[in-house]
Amino acid sequence: MEIVTTGIGGTIVLALDIFAIYNILTSGSSTGAKILWTILVLLLPILGFIIWLIAGPRSRTAMG
Repeated sequence: MEIVTTGIGGTIVLALDIFAIYNILTSGSSTGAKILWTILVLLLPILGFIIWLIAGPRSRTAMG
């Protein structure tokens, strides 16, 4: 059962990171900011996602 829950947890983290990276790349931020945010999410998958969720760039649609 441990393998199944680990697999589900990993899949959830992967999906959230893909969601964050997609939103980072489609935001109106500068290229440098996009690169830094993407690296943060890739190097620290869980913590990077949480930091992005709180302080990261917003997508163009959210900006109005």
